[in-house]
Amino acid sequence: MIEKVPALARLCKHLQGIPYLASKNLYRVATYFLTEKPERVQQLCNVLIEASKTITPCSVCCVWKEKERECVFCADLRRDHSIVCVVETWQELIAIEKTEGYKGVYHVLGGVICPLEGIGPEELSIDVLVNRVAIDTRIKEIILATNQTPEGEATAAFIARKLRGTENKVSCLARGIPVGSSLEMMDKLTVYKALSERRPF
Repeated sequence: MIEKVPALARLCKHLQGIPYLASKNLYRVATYFLTEKPERVQQLCNVLIEASKTITPCSVCCVWKEKERECVFCADLRRDHSIVCVVETWQELIAIEKTEGYKGVYHVLGGVICPLEGIGPEELSIDVLVNRVAIDTRIKEIILATNQTPEGEATAAFIARKLRGTENKVSCLARGIPVGSSLEMMDKLTVYKALSERRPF
């Protein structure tokens, strides 16, 4: 049916090219754009075009910033620049910021090492991080806050090796039992890490 409406087919084809847009939501998103007021659709298009032109990664921490403005983290003197939290993407950065408990700065890798998807260390901002640590004498600790997936763990281990020999402390997020959960519901790896990384009560 879609093939018989070329404009609709083109719309769906372009929507299919958007990562993370589940196929089951494809037609719902298409319907949203087709039933929305033309001026609202135009406004969204204008915002997307403007964002692609004006937003760029910070050359220091790789967090998104506007080209003509300073990075909101690097330029904030109220933050503790001696601690750098390394995250995979800006989504994890937002999750950490929502806790309102971290006052250091960040470094966004842009993903994780994943050979199966053709992503190696050179595709990430690992070298930028290493150079940053070597140049910025304020840095005392690097927190490796990658996700606890095989790729995230491998990426953290790779970065730790690259930073070996520096005077900086390299730490990672605590691993173990989530608050409010039951031991019997946990997988064995989570329980093992909780036991092996126990701390004084």
